[in-house]
Amino acid sequence: MKKKTAELKSEFNSEGVPTQIKNPDLVRERRRQIVDATVHLFVEHGYHKTTTRMIAKASGFSIGSLYEYVGSKEDVLYLVCEAIHSEVESAVEDALDASENGKATIAGIIREYFHVCDKMNDHVLLMYQVTQFLPLQWKSKVLENELRITDIFIQTLLKLSGRGEFPEFDKRTASLVGHNISVLGQMWAFRRWYLASQFTIDEYIEYQTRFILGLVFES
Repeated sequence: MKKKTAELKSEFNSEGVPTQIKNPDLVRERRRQIVDATVHLFVEHGYHKTTTRMIAKASGFSIGSLYEYVGSKEDVLYLVCEAIHSEVESAVEDALDASENGKATIAGIIREYFHVCDKMNDHVLLMYQVTQFLPLQWKSKVLENELRITDIFIQTLLKLSGRGEFPEFDKRTASLVGHNISVLGQMWAFRRWYLASQFTIDEYIEYQTRFILGLVFES
């Protein structure tokens, strides 16, 4: 997919993807509309067979309007990844604000994170299937965002370490548990073809929470 010739001056929003629209709220709203429509196209037709015209039609835009919000198909793919990370980060931070004690904090983070992975399971699966097609700068950004989300888990564990009922453990242990939380949430998306036939999402969360808390309290 070729980028549109830049006849109009593009503005860059916080995600680094060029846009010609100056209203940031409108940009976020329209881009989420494009992202959600495009995920279904990528899943149904594949990344390479999905065209700009298909994206515009599914999103409810003309080709010209689409190019006001994104410059390329790779931009759309990056925005899919960004949407996942943004939603996860928001949900996890809400769980941190709502929790009152150590175990409840970890359990709340797991619950909110896993529910986002369930709600956005197609997005998560797509992100890992087609991130290889992103330009190097976007690949690096996606990996940075992945580590940023996992670091929320790690820093929370380190903050709770040795406080009250929480055992004391080092950064190496916290890092391993944090990555376990991250991967086990995503596993629901990767293996949902089987797991969803055996467990509801709430049952899956319950089992995995017990497993993760076991790693913490038996360390």
